[in-house]
Amino acid sequence: MAIQLRSTRDAASDGIKVLVHGPSGAGKTRLCATTGEPTVIISTESGLLSLREFDIPVIDVKSIEQLYEAYDFVAKSAEGQTFRWVCLDSISEIAEVVLNAAKKSTKDPRQAYGRLAEQMGDLLRAFRDMPNRNVYFASKQERSKDEATGAMLYYPSMPGQMMKQGVSYYFDEVFALRVEQGEDGTPQRWLQTQRDYNFEAKDRSGALAMFEPPSLAAIASKIKGPAA
Repeated sequence: MAIQLRSTRDAASDGIKVLVHGPSGAGKTRLCATTGEPTVIISTESGLLSLREFDIPVIDVKSIEQLYEAYDFVAKSAEGQTFRWVCLDSISEIAEVVLNAAKKSTKDPRQAYGRLAEQMGDLLRAFRDMPNRNVYFASKQERSKDEATGAMLYYPSMPGQMMKQGVSYYFDEVFALRVEQGEDGTPQRWLQTQRDYNFEAKDRSGALAMFEPPSLAAIASKIKGPAA
């Protein structure tokens, strides 16, 4: 095989891949409407009511086979029908679908969770590495108490200890969707892009502030830069 070199300057040329975790009702699904480009939602949930004012195509999936069918459909979409953004809502629910299927095929829970880690790892890498697409991965949020400090830690929620500990490692961009009360008493939403003592987050692009407005279009524009 002939060696082909590419430049680190082109790191974002295949699209921005973002994982966002947040509590129920924070607005994770609503983020799908902030891309500013043709978008498709791959959904395992029925909670799309918050997007009823928009006209965004949705692919409903109930099995891992349907997920890969959705992947092939989006990856091979013809010119003129190309989706620039793919939204997976949510990978926590997708993992539950995969785990339930694994439990039905084996009586050993350890094998089921091992199969979950393997299949979800393959699935996440497939969508993460999808060329010429931006991909938004929504995730439920889990919390636990740090026994050393007493602080509450918030991080992406996934079934199985291996997935729970490893899901953030698949992504360069992991954000926590924060909802705080503003001075006028109304809820204010922000994407936290860097880890602190309470929230799991990271931004390997170095282009984002600690807190960014909840807009995927604005996030992509900052990461890609003015030449994008």
